[in-house]
Amino acid sequence: MGIDLRHHHVKNGHRSAPKSEDPYLLLLVKLYRFLARRTDAPFNKVVLKRLFQSKINRPPVSLSKIVKEATSSPDYQSKVVVIVGTVTDDVRLLEVPKLSVAALKFTRAAKERLLNAGGEAITLDQLALRAPTGSNTILLRGKRNTREAVKHFGMGPHQHKKPYVISKGRKFERARGRRKSRGFKV
Repeated sequence: MGIDLRHHHVKNGHRSAPKSEDPYLLLLVKLYRFLARRTDAPFNKVVLKRLFQSKINRPPVSLSKIVKEATSSPDYQSKVVVIVGTVTDDVRLLEVPKLSVAALKFTRAAKERLLNAGGEAITLDQLALRAPTGSNTILLRGKRNTREAVKHFGMGPHQHKKPYVISKGRKFERARGRRKSRGFKV
């Protein structure tokens, strides 16, 4: 085999391991790497890929989103909701049904509410023992683009993005982009 001259210095951008040095995460990766290799289930490959991702690409999922998605699927009491990320509480949700949720992390309030409802909050290694092929699971993930930083991306003329400005008063950002004589007017 020769050297691919056209794509000689092209690097594969996909992660093959997490950047984090968290020992618990590395043990999870070891476990799911084994399961992805030894089982035919695509579930394990997906979970492994998500374990590699950065924190920005593992956005949190609120209890209300979990309840909404889980209760819409038939026979949800016998299923486990899986999130490769953090589960957070939602104060707008008045009552939590009995649910089994497996996740990387739970906030204290979210875990309390799940347990008080008679449900369970399990870790991903406990899930591997219970459902090694991901059978009877509902795999969810949060929305990536709801971060505050994303609202500012792509700022320019006629883009309608959020400016980095302290206030919206008379003295703030009233020149360029606000009148024709100063560059452009939106």
